[in-house]
Amino acid sequence: MKNFKEKLSLVPTKPGSYQMKNKDGVIIYVGKAKNLQRRLRSYFTRTVTGKTKMLVDDIDDFDYIVTSSELESLILEITLIKKYDPKYNILLRDDKSYPYIELTNDKYPTLKIVRNVHRKKNKNHLYGPYPNVLAARKTVNMINRIYPLRKCDKLKKNVCLYYHIHECLGYCEKDISKDAIDEMKKEIISFLKGDSTSICKKIEEEMKVASENLNYEKALELKNMLEDIDTTLKKQKIDLNNNANFDLVNFYYDQNYLGIELFFIRQGLLFGRHNEILSSLGDVENEVVEYLIKFYDKGILPNELVIPEELDETLLKDYFQIKVSKPQKGKLKKLVDLARENAREQMDLEKESLKRDDEERIKALEELRQLLKLESLHRMESFDNSHLFGTFYVGGMVVFDDFLPNKDLYRKYKISTDVKDDLSAMKEVLYRRYFKTIMEESYQPDLIVMDGGRTQIGVAKEILASLHLDIPIIGLVKDKGHRTSYIMNDQFEVLDVSKDSKLFLFLTRIQEEVHRYAITYHRNIKAKGALSSFLDAVPGIGEVRKKELLKKFGSLKKMKEASLEELKTVIGQDVAEKLFSYLKEL
Repeated sequence: MKNFKEKLSLVPTKPGSYQMKNKDGVIIYVGKAKNLQRRLRSYFTRTVTGKTKMLVDDIDDFDYIVTSSELESLILEITLIKKYDPKYNILLRDDKSYPYIELTNDKYPTLKIVRNVHRKKNKNHLYGPYPNVLAARKTVNMINRIYPLRKCDKLKKNVCLYYHIHECLGYCEKDISKDAIDEMKKEIISFLKGDSTSICKKIEEEMKVASENLNYEKALELKNMLEDIDTTLKKQKIDLNNNANFDLVNFYYDQNYLGIELFFIRQGLLFGRHNEILSSLGDVENEVVEYLIKFYDKGILPNELVIPEELDETLLKDYFQIKVSKPQKGKLKKLVDLARENAREQMDLEKESLKRDDEERIKALEELRQLLKLESLHRMESFDNSHLFGTFYVGGMVVFDDFLPNKDLYRKYKISTDVKDDLSAMKEVLYRRYFKTIMEESYQPDLIVMDGGRTQIGVAKEILASLHLDIPIIGLVKDKGHRTSYIMNDQFEVLDVSKDSKLFLFLTRIQEEVHRYAITYHRNIKAKGALSSFLDAVPGIGEVRKKELLKKFGSLKKMKEASLEELKTVIGQDVAEKLFSYLKEL
């Protein structure tokens, strides 16, 4: 480690953001501090372990930017993190976004589960989040079962099965009054906010009719539904004597690990909880704030955030522009303490397992670093292609930091239509990926992991040489049974890595993940690609009509199921008849 004594003496005691750099000048960590000098000194004047030791060992230099306030330093910190994605900053182990239930604001509303909430212009019609996806689906299915909402994506010409089983009002044919729809929406919204009075009354009435008609199976189903609602609401109820809407956060720190607990309170009900345990650098309060910002980047900010004593109330309020409170006593303070207790209990359950996993990963990294004679090794990128009988090529790139997937950095690539083989596809993906790093001056990995031996490594070396880049490469070579057999470096030498070792296991996990990612991406676009090629062969369908059909139906299967009348609404009668004939021949 370098001696920064002289440089540290020149650092001001003002607020600001600091950036740690490795020997290549790459930013590996971004932080903020009320007192820059005190915070920076803490890295080099105390005994450090775990993730902090890895960071300090990797630091070759540091920079800092003084700001006029702590809020400015936080905004700068988050901006730099998003720009450089430093490998030592908080990496969310659980990267999923939680689903919400949406009651659409259409003339004839529908109820559905949505995940990508940032695309929604009007977030007032979203209810959640639902950490339990099955509970969200069950709720949507139940409401759709009881209330005759519109079930189809777009109105059809004639009533369908849902109308005949009394689960739709037949909006496509019938003239439904706005008052009837508004009353139905009012009851559904009331239920989604925690008031089950109206919906339970409807279920009881339906249960009574079923019983009178001797339909005991249906009556039992409805009775179970009532019991589910009652049990769920009892479990969710929080004794706050109000219908408050807020998120509540607390945390627990122990031996280089940080446990974070979030409670989602809606209308006085505990909708759910979220917890996560992370490797920590010991700057706990700052890490919790950074975590919250990353977490809410994936979802909707609550109206209010309730926090523990240790966090900066003003800073969070100014950054998020929402109400932030720090209860000192009463029921809300007890709930904050309960969140901390939950974080501690989760830590007790998982810490030893996480610690063992971290130790195994670090040991495997060190083994690979020494085998490749690298000064530093943290970030790895791996690539794979997928295609259908030599057509519709796509590529995928996955990124692993210290053998942990960093899914925010995964990338998908559509390959040029004139590419007809795997090597050409791989060349295109590699060139596009690393040309971009040069143009944007963004991070480069410490290692490229290729799925293959001499040929694949040779392709990667060729592309890197053309861009004047020097990045180490290894290849995972498969046997005739398509199982990984051995590991080769970029000098085409076989590395001494046992198949029974943790290093071999971690590398094959990267290989399996990039293969899964590329295949999944290909499956998602394959139907649209096949449909697009098929449409090119139909007389009268050009680019404009093709786009309209793709937008309307999305897949060949759905188009084959469409009626002639439905096709006419998109492309007109003459062309629709030709397309209808083509489809019938498939």
